[in-house]
Amino acid sequence: MKRRPVHGHWDAFSVLSVCVALLIVAMIGSAVLAILIGGVPYLGAALASEEIRFALRMSVGTATISTLLCMVLSLLAAYAFTRTEMLFRRTAEVILELSMCLPYIVVGLSLLILFSTGFGKWLKELGFRVVFDRKGIVLAQLFVNLPFTLHMLRTALLQVDTRLEAIAGMLGASRWKQFLTITLPLCKNALISAMVLTWSRGVGEFGATLMLVGVTRMKTETLPGSIFLNISAGENGMAMAAATIMLLVSCTALAVSNGLNRTPRYYRLNGDS
Repeated sequence: MKRRPVHGHWDAFSVLSVCVALLIVAMIGSAVLAILIGGVPYLGAALASEEIRFALRMSVGTATISTLLCMVLSLLAAYAFTRTEMLFRRTAEVILELSMCLPYIVVGLSLLILFSTGFGKWLKELGFRVVFDRKGIVLAQLFVNLPFTLHMLRTALLQVDTRLEAIAGMLGASRWKQFLTITLPLCKNALISAMVLTWSRGVGEFGATLMLVGVTRMKTETLPGSIFLNISAGENGMAMAAATIMLLVSCTALAVSNGLNRTPRYYRLNGDS
């Protein structure tokens, strides 16, 4: 059923909260409007540019791969954090919380140092090159997004009533079957939201990618990298067009997420429109 306001009258605090909410919406809306006003006139030229199309394919492709990896790894790790007696769990949680506070460029620097050691050179000899390579873009997005995705999935799994899993276990269901048939369906909406947010963050990731991979035209150029290169070259119109494309991609992802999360009509309660 729909939630209705608890109080039917306006007081000073309610007016203040509404004013702050409208101020925030106006600030964010003005930023989005500035991108659209500056980018839409150049959108046709940008879409006709092979470089912008390359950057779009690079961003979408790498974000898709990193998101799939991130979701699989985060789901397994979230299960370990919420459903097992994991050793040193609190220490691991502190490390994850710390990683969420690090600037992305610091994450990229740590990856650059790691893969510039003998370990990185050994991987390069095996054909797995990371530094200044496209695979490094996927890796940078993965390292940036893993802590956030894991945090969201941990929260989602904690909201599932474990008594349902226990009952299924008493009826003979294995842990794996409980996970597939009970846990995942009950947190489906949270999983979809986490996937869309992770993917959108992957498309927009720049700091760690810049440090680990650099920005080379038509080689390691993503949409954020294209904005950086065009601004550096004084092509502000094309930079705004690339930003507009990123905005449209994010809006599309949000629309898909809302569509998938929409409750079917026959499941709605009476009185809920």
